[in-house]
Amino acid sequence: MDYNKGDGQRLFDVRSMTRMAICVAILCISAYISIPVPMASAMVTALTVAMNLAAFLLTPRQTLVVMLLYTAIGAAGLPVFVGGAAGIGEIFGPRGGFLIAFLVAYPLVSLMKGSEISFRRYSLVAIVIGIPITYIGGLASLMAFTKLTFTEAVMAAVVPFIPGDIVKALLAAWLGVRLNRIFLRE
Repeated sequence: MDYNKGDGQRLFDVRSMTRMAICVAILCISAYISIPVPMASAMVTALTVAMNLAAFLLTPRQTLVVMLLYTAIGAAGLPVFVGGAAGIGEIFGPRGGFLIAFLVAYPLVSLMKGSEISFRRYSLVAIVIGIPITYIGGLASLMAFTKLTFTEAVMAAVVPFIPGDIVKALLAAWLGVRLNRIFLRE
């Protein structure tokens, strides 16, 4: 079954739905690849790579669907959030802003990546759009639930992660370029 956009491009054909399902699975697995950071409220995870990669491989709508499915699976109780966390309480807790920000950040990354396969463009969009939106969401929930000041929250949830997030964005851009070139040959 195809659900076509007005221009005739297939939005949800079998191949696209397969890619989307694989992206959801990769998101679920990547949240387990995490390292706790002392004196920080979050962990270094492979989830950032997976989120960006999904955005680079899928259309904005498909990326939104993937992010919604990932969030719904975790909210329903399957332990797919960072550190094996699960449940609706995660969305309405100190780390919930990150989860909500994913729903905004990565469809925007997908939208802004453009139609040309470009490492430079992918990297720039991931770093300038994806990372800041994710941090804003995370900071908002962290401050709301922990009563940290803005400076304390930035020092706990942003500063320690900036270098790693940039490296992960570059890795996702590199993988996205390679995979998209392979997909073009199909």
